[in-house]
Amino acid sequence: MRRYLIRLGASVLVCLLLFMLADRVWRLPEPERVRSVLILAQDRTPLRAFADNEGVWRYPVTLDEVSPLYVEALLTYEDRWFYQHPGINPFALLRAGWQWLQGGQVISGGSTLTMQVARILDPHERTVAGKIQQMFRALQLEWHYSKAEILTFYLNLAPFGGPIEGVQTASFAWLHKPALALSHAEAALLAVLPQAPSRLRPDRSPELAQRYRDKVLRRMATQGVWSQEIVDDAMLEPVMKLRFQQPLKAPLFAQRMKARAFAAKVSRLQTTLDTNTQWAVDNVLRNRVNSLPEKASIGVLVVENRTGYVRAYAGSANFHDAERFGHVDMVQAVRSPGSTLKPFLYGMALDDGLVHSASLLSDVPLKLNDYAPQNFFRHFSGAVSVAQALQQSLNVPAVDVLQRLTPSVFVARLRNGGVVISFPEQAEPNLSVILGGAGTTLEDLVRGFTALARGGISIKPRFAEDDPLEERRLLSAGAAWIIQEILRSIPPPEGSTNAVGVAWKTGTSYGFRDAWAIGVSDNHTVGVWTGRPDGTPLPGRLGVAAAGPILFDVFRALPNAVDVKARRRPATVIQTDICWPLGESVAQTPVEHCHLRQQAWILDGNIPPTLPHLQQHSWSAGLQTYWVNPVTGLRVTAACNTSERSARQVAQWPLELHPWLANHMLEKIRLPAFDRSCPPGSEYQSGTQLAIRNLDASSQLYLPKDVSGQAIKGVTLDLLAEGGEGQYFWLVNGEPAGVDTKRGGLRHTFTRAGDYELTVFDMAGSVDKVSIRVISQP
Repeated sequence: MRRYLIRLGASVLVCLLLFMLADRVWRLPEPERVRSVLILAQDRTPLRAFADNEGVWRYPVTLDEVSPLYVEALLTYEDRWFYQHPGINPFALLRAGWQWLQGGQVISGGSTLTMQVARILDPHERTVAGKIQQMFRALQLEWHYSKAEILTFYLNLAPFGGPIEGVQTASFAWLHKPALALSHAEAALLAVLPQAPSRLRPDRSPELAQRYRDKVLRRMATQGVWSQEIVDDAMLEPVMKLRFQQPLKAPLFAQRMKARAFAAKVSRLQTTLDTNTQWAVDNVLRNRVNSLPEKASIGVLVVENRTGYVRAYAGSANFHDAERFGHVDMVQAVRSPGSTLKPFLYGMALDDGLVHSASLLSDVPLKLNDYAPQNFFRHFSGAVSVAQALQQSLNVPAVDVLQRLTPSVFVARLRNGGVVISFPEQAEPNLSVILGGAGTTLEDLVRGFTALARGGISIKPRFAEDDPLEERRLLSAGAAWIIQEILRSIPPPEGSTNAVGVAWKTGTSYGFRDAWAIGVSDNHTVGVWTGRPDGTPLPGRLGVAAAGPILFDVFRALPNAVDVKARRRPATVIQTDICWPLGESVAQTPVEHCHLRQQAWILDGNIPPTLPHLQQHSWSAGLQTYWVNPVTGLRVTAACNTSERSARQVAQWPLELHPWLANHMLEKIRLPAFDRSCPPGSEYQSGTQLAIRNLDASSQLYLPKDVSGQAIKGVTLDLLAEGGEGQYFWLVNGEPAGVDTKRGGLRHTFTRAGDYELTVFDMAGSVDKVSIRVISQP
């Protein structure tokens, strides 16, 4: 017996050594071979699958992502002794061989699940040599992998008909549900399909598939795994003839994630996308897409403020619509941001102590070197606060503030805060950047706006939960809070409501090529772009009308859409009343110098005065000192010999604002006429009131015509004034017409018929206006 045991042990040892040698020579094919890629939502719902190079579809799963009912049905029907045998079940092989010898055909298979996996990894012909090869590969699998790993290989590699492999793919293909949600009948169906995947495809032969399924169900009752009552109920469930459809949710996002999955060499990637939020956004786009102009598209990005997780991503309005360039991802496209950068500009100006929320700005014609910015609707508002300039998206005040901050500093701070601004090669930042004269992406804009809800710190959008957290300081907490409060006061678009308390900003690029709306609530930041991906214009499509309603549709559809928390004001922010035109607090300003009170948000206790004007021919807000003769109350010069002259002061508005001031404001700053006993010495100081000459409300001009009756060139008029002090500044319908430095008249040509308002103001701030009419000759 001892010799026998020694020989047996030696034989086993030799066999083991030979097996180990063979294992090294004929290596087991890698089970983690190149596969298709599956992109998943956060709840593991498939978003989109990408076939491998052979066109095979696989949705990789783990063992815990498959219903235990399926595992029970599979092991009971295919391999009851899976956890006991070493990869080969000799009793099953002997039974299968005996049945083949007796019947001359295969009655029951002898292959274990391990052997089936071996054949998938290393296909062979149905010969004795092929079977030996299969058994050897099965032993290799058991040598290198655990039972759980081998079962997982089967779950992912088993054929289920056509290009479908793996139980998860089959479950979505034939049952339209995940493998974790299978019923008893569905589990039995999927357990039997790999036996004859082509013949039993439910989309082709549902009756045959049902007969084989019922066979499995009866086996489950016979083996006592499932009760007869459960099996009887399951057999009542019909096999439906469902069409195989690939999931296609957030297709451009999934395509973007596919590249990441390939780079990481993973066959599936679980993202942060929320299924319900994505569905809500897709539904908004479905409702909106038919109202878009031809070739127009939409991009939407939804980011959770706290985590930075991307919860919804729509790169286009309709992925399948080639006419709308549905394959172009507008979340990543570099486009002109229009006015959407203005909140960051004013936030930085707050941080630098240049302004507070009610600082006086001038929305008037402005020319800096050769650059003369215009407001979008080609008119000016005169005196505006920082809050009004931002809410109304006025261009001139923004350029004015940017000139002081400097474009290079502004762009550098944006980039440092995570908002990348792109310029043409070798181009430098300039003043036009604040009006859209550069490029950025919807993704970067959304990142920047998250700072408004996160204490001034932006967060980079995260596409997977293991993405690193990247935060950047863009604004101080106080500046971010103030800007958010200003933007929250903007009324929603017509037909929309702002129950969520959204702080939002729109933008329209030059030529109506891009329409934007970016909004921030407590929980989410949402960005919307609409336009034509090919860059052709859509005249008249403004951000507020084209993108704004979509923005509020998305916010209304988001989860927790009405969860508005009490917003905590930073300790660095206080509210106080300030005075125009000086810009200082009411407490610091004498009553006679406080022409208009404004309520302001103040940062860090800093109340900066009104900014000095940039143009040399103008003056800034401030106290103007003048001398009066106390006897007559008239003005005298400082050099006058009147012994009892006294100094007076008046709070002056910036000179360029005078044409826009109401009459009662002008009266407050109008200086007394000069005393004839002590007149000024300058020829430009006449001591008489400023007035336009030779024109009044009844004045009419006629456009001349040529012999064919067509208007030619226009009609030219000399604009003349008298009185006042210093040179004359002329405006025609609020637009600068020129400066009459010598007070001899300014020639102006009217080229179109219509009503015109002529305005003149002088160095003392006096203003006179008159309206005239230009008429086409009959």
